Amino acid sequence: MDYQALPKVELHLHLDCSLSYEVVKQLDPSISLLAYQEAFIAPPKCTDLADFIQRAIKGVDLMQTATALRLVTLDLFRQLKADNVIYAEIRFAPLLHIEGGLSPKEVVMIVNEAVTEGIAATGVEAGLILCTLRHYTENQSIETVQLVKDFQGTHVVGFDIAADEAGFPIDNHLKAFQYAQDHNLNITAHAGEAKGAESVWETLQHFHPSRIGHGVRSVEDPELMAFLQEKNIHLEVCPTSNVQTNVVDEIKNHPADRIYQSGVSMSINTDARTIANATLTSEYALLESVFNWQKAHFLQCNMEAVEHAFTTAEKKIGLKEKIRIAYQ
Repeated sequence: MDYQALPKVELHLHLDCSLSYEVVKQLDPSISLLAYQEAFIAPPKCTDLADFIQRAIKGVDLMQTATALRLVTLDLFRQLKADNVIYAEIRFAPLLHIEGGLSPKEVVMIVNEAVTEGIAATGVEAGLILCTLRHYTENQSIETVQLVKDFQGTHVVGFDIAADEAGFPIDNHLKAFQYAQDHNLNITAHAGEAKGAESVWETLQHFHPSRIGHGVRSVEDPELMAFLQEKNIHLEVCPTSNVQTNVVDEIKNHPADRIYQSGVSMSINTDARTIANATLTSEYALLESVFNWQKAHFLQCNMEAVEHAFTTAEKKIGLKEKIRIAYQ
């Protein structure tokens, strides 16, 4: 099946983990292809999530100026267009990009303007999700969520928490997520990746997200799976990434198919196009070969992604129509 030709939606995608060789070479002309592959692309197996995240540092280091942030964002739009993604939500942590003297607000402004430019250049629709990180202080988390509020009405559409869930508790982030709820901001949160079902429960109870980033270890608890279905909580599933971070030992044991069969809302995502060395086209082909997924599975996942996207009802109608026609 030629999955490249089909329109797709991606909800879980990290900007700083998706730098192509072309853009890295532009920002650092001294880098060779081999050096890029070693530094930016993770091996098929990392020791754990923390090891995987190490690969993002190089990207972040390069993304400290207005020029670099713009180029990296536009580069990702080119990748999305080539993968026939018609709508994407791109996430990043603004506070990671202030080493060169930019303020967090300037960082968001620059990426937001680059998204406007990327949409115009490629026709790919997109939103931005701002991330706090597990190891951040309470103040850093609050500063991040306030940026989501300040940029309401632009391409900024939601709030997320990322990084090493196994290494850091939720305590520093309770106030930020309370602020998000108080201001009716869209919330997704990484959980059920480096830790099991208890992490998903904790995240649901304290952060009240409408989506969970990854969430694949929810299958360890039937009660949790029933709760996710009942409350229509959407799981942003990233198969290749989960094998790399050792959430699952090998792809044939990945819970994607079990989650799908259970009726819990889910979508397929790359997580990190460069670090995972994946596109949605390659992820779809992988699921077809391992679980015998067909067009109907991907149609359902894309429809669920649109349904749970942080965009307008009007835009959802148009996206669903495009997908429905193409998958017939």
